[in-house]
Amino acid sequence: QVQLVESGGGLVQAGGSLRLSCAASGRRFSNYAMGWFRQAPGKERELVALITSGSTTRYADSVKGRFTISRDNAKNTLYLQMNSLKPEDTAGYFCAAKVTVTTSIYYRAWTDYDYWGQGTQVTVSS
Repeated sequence: QVQLVESGGGLVQAGGSLRLSCAASGRRFSNYAMGWFRQAPGKERELVALITSGSTTRYADSVKGRFTISRDNAKNTLYLQMNSLKPEDTAGYFCAAKVTVTTSIYYRAWTDYDYWGQGTQVTVSS
């Protein structure tokens, strides 16, 4: 069983920055593919960024060049650095873990993931 706990959300003005963290339990964090998803009211959950167990990253087009996903396997922690935030980034942000033995598959659908955190709210004011 894997537990994920997000932190770092909050209220920020447009153009500002936030750094989200996701602390994971378990001894095999380095083997997990990880993702950040977001969901705004009335909208579907969407992938923001993913990182494979080999630390390859992929981003949604809407956040490319502004957000950076990273992981620290020694600390069992996933990060999302968000810069140049826009009001349309306002959403609940969730981290997710996929237990996998492969480093070459990019898990883009929320249904691919096995474990989820409770989410952290990000609100960007204009």
